[in-house]
Amino acid sequence: MDWTRLPLARAGVDRAAHRRTEDGLLERLGAAPTTRVLVVADGRLATLAGPGGTSLDLRSPAEARAALADRPADAEPPLALFLGSDDDVDYVAWVVAEAPGGAVDLEGVPAGAPDDDGGREPRTTRGWSVLRDVGHALPDRDAGLAAAAVGLAAWHERHPRCARCGAPTRSSSAGWTRTCTADGSDHYPRTDPAVIMAVVDADDRLLLGHAAHWPARRFSTLAGYVEPGESLEAAVRREVAEEVGVEVGAVEYRGSQPWPFPASLMLAFVAHATSTALAVDGVEVTQARWFTRAELGAAVGSGEVLLPMRTSVARALVEEWFGGPLAGG
Repeated sequence: MDWTRLPLARAGVDRAAHRRTEDGLLERLGAAPTTRVLVVADGRLATLAGPGGTSLDLRSPAEARAALADRPADAEPPLALFLGSDDDVDYVAWVVAEAPGGAVDLEGVPAGAPDDDGGREPRTTRGWSVLRDVGHALPDRDAGLAAAAVGLAAWHERHPRCARCGAPTRSSSAGWTRTCTADGSDHYPRTDPAVIMAVVDADDRLLLGHAAHWPARRFSTLAGYVEPGESLEAAVRREVAEEVGVEVGAVEYRGSQPWPFPASLMLAFVAHATSTALAVDGVEVTQARWFTRAELGAAVGSGEVLLPMRTSVARALVEEWFGGPLAGG
């Protein structure tokens, strides 16, 4: 497992933070033919899917405006976010509340319908994708752009007012801050650290749990948020003890990736259990099981166990322990 290349930790674009305060930056980029625009609609990304794989559907500003032309006349203008630069190309996200045309793609074609190429070549489809579902399939550049755009869009949606005085805020610094319209204070995107851990015992079995809100048969590694005044290692031990009643000794860091749903940073660990008796809390976790590699392989193969999605850190932790890829997800 290459922990430097987790699905949403890959990036190929310079964020160019020094440009965010340039006067009129977003207006200039919105008129430049070399700009590429990523449309984000209700948390979904404009994407292309074809024989070469999945990628972002990046367009020139003129093309993006044409694609958004069928939005209601009273709709709010897109929220523009500067994502960075790559050689001579600048990247901007335009965030809207709803997908243009409802259940159709950016060209007004039903989502997933193929482009008309006369049947001469393999077809490419335009549509809307959730980052959770496609993050692992995107190329490096697109994964980094998508993670930043989705995370920023979620933050703007959830923080329309000043935390100090309650007055409305406006987007500033090319989308990377919000400024209070009353007291002028600046507010910055938040990131909530969360630990996620592959718990293994002395026999090298893996502990997986089923969260109360998950579909039946879904199992994954344990995870939880870091509390104020708490170290990462202490958070790992506390969460495992609270959720399944297992004590943890040594804790080894593996890697991290953003999880912008809406604003987490997942910090991955291997946690070595010093006890094995299970006592689920019944609130967050309703089932927990120890697995040998043979047991997990058979359970996944039969459909008895459904694994976490491939975009997640949990999947990377499970497959590192297993020693290779597992089917499904």
